Amino acid sequence: MTVVSLRNRYYGTFNVANMTFGLPESSVLQPIWDYLHNNYEGTLRSPLFPVLLSVSTYLLLVALFTVLDVLAPHWPSINRYKIHPEKPVTWTHIWRTLGLTTYNHLIYIFPAAVGQWIWRPPIPLPKEAPTLTEFLLGILGCTILFDFQYYLWHLLHHKIGWLYRTFHAIHHQYNEPFSLVTQYLSAWELFSVGFWTTVDPLLLQCHCLTTWGFMLFNIWISTDDHCGYDFPWSLHNLVPFGLWGGSVKHDAHHQKPNTNFAPFFSHWDWLAGTGSNLAQSAAMRKRESKGA
Repeated sequence: MTVVSLRNRYYGTFNVANMTFGLPESSVLQPIWDYLHNNYEGTLRSPLFPVLLSVSTYLLLVALFTVLDVLAPHWPSINRYKIHPEKPVTWTHIWRTLGLTTYNHLIYIFPAAVGQWIWRPPIPLPKEAPTLTEFLLGILGCTILFDFQYYLWHLLHHKIGWLYRTFHAIHHQYNEPFSLVTQYLSAWELFSVGFWTTVDPLLLQCHCLTTWGFMLFNIWISTDDHCGYDFPWSLHNLVPFGLWGGSVKHDAHHQKPNTNFAPFFSHWDWLAGTGSNLAQSAAMRKRESKGA
């Protein structure tokens, strides 16, 4: 392999005013992908791998937030970040939501995963990793597409009474969400979310590494939406111009169910006039009380 071809393999080119700069694109992810490809190819090719990756990530995140929920009433430094500090999460809430989550995964998710494992051959793995730009833009593209799909799904399931009562009402049994409410869902809603999470990377022709990255990112931000905390480092406090909804706006949706339908971004609710000022008002009151 020539020096030029080796350089082109690990570096992109960036031209400005006839000057060419090497961008270390592929070199960032390629060593990681080579390691995974060489040592865990059998595991990564299994149709069960994405399911196990998603479930284990979700359980880890809700376990961390549940520890905070248990400690918050006795630990003011945590409780001050709760959106509803006066309403602690009880063990009854925890066991009830965990029970339905466990039931859905045992009865629906794992049988579907095993069926896929039996009938679907292992997928081939590409030798080349995505560039860092492809990886990040792929995750962003899938998130934007998922956000639009779920906005429409969510809107319909609130506007059509039969859909709400039959499929979505169970998720709204909690007016003050906490992390385990994330997947406190009907089987139909769980399959809908799983379907888009699986199909969107295929529609955008993403690398499998990008697909897994999107799955993890989707689980993280979904759990963060329902966590019930407004941390200074939360994504909605870091993304400028109020473009990201986050836990405060989704909490407002559970308070006023006919508002804030978008799961992540804010633009669809703004364009359709379905946003709510309740979230901003609650956040402002919370900051004022902290200042006092």
